[in-house]
Amino acid sequence: MAELSVQEIIKPENLVYQKTKLMTDKALSYCPGCGHGTAHRITMEVIEELGKENDTIGIAPVGCSVLAYEFMNVDMQEASHGRAPAVATAIKRLWPNKVVFSYQGDGDLAAIGTAETIHACNRGENIVMIFINNGIYGMTGGQMAPTTMIGMKTSTSPFGRDVALHGHPLKITELVAQLPGTRFVTRHSVHTPAAARKTKRAIKKAFEAQIAGVQGTAFIEIVSNCNSGWKMTPIDSNNWMAENMFPFYPIGDIKVDGKLIEK
Repeated sequence: MAELSVQEIIKPENLVYQKTKLMTDKALSYCPGCGHGTAHRITMEVIEELGKENDTIGIAPVGCSVLAYEFMNVDMQEASHGRAPAVATAIKRLWPNKVVFSYQGDGDLAAIGTAETIHACNRGENIVMIFINNGIYGMTGGQMAPTTMIGMKTSTSPFGRDVALHGHPLKITELVAQLPGTRFVTRHSVHTPAAARKTKRAIKKAFEAQIAGVQGTAFIEIVSNCNSGWKMTPIDSNNWMAENMFPFYPIGDIKVDGKLIEK
């Protein structure tokens, strides 16, 4: 069998994958093995596929997600810690024809930003909220977060999360699903190619509804790893996540078209 030339390999019909133009050429500064890079990529692929690169505004608050504006090649706005839903609300109300999303970690969205999250969802702001849950404060040293699992060790819970001392982990996604203003609430992951494809379909569904003017907040949780904060290799952290986090934070739709899914 004759070898293919470079020119033949790069023909459009032979193209298997092409980097989205909506990811900048800046090298990702996230820890190797972190799920942020994949979450960034599939979000930008959706925006490009929808042809909304010139009409999209993303909100990046504090935490590892604060660096999103360096990698996402769309208009981005920084927000104070936890305040991304409030900023997204203002932008969407001022420019209702723009596609607006927030990209937040659990230490941001489910801790200092709990009030902004709850009230934006309760009002049914027509925005997409992408929520990365790795059960820890990743950027600031691996402290316990509201989403930290029971028994999980962190820098501020070295003996593991104790319910009597620290309370229960917060299932913020199930909480916002109960609010009348949310129309699409779902939980996914990006630790395998198949999981990333499912997450991408969910993100696309959320953006398509916003573009169509369907009222209500879309809330997408992505359960991810923090291999450096968890003190594990990337492979071990993904395995630990699947074995320990997925049973507590189950993957799948929670609310679709404004209706809760019966389990």
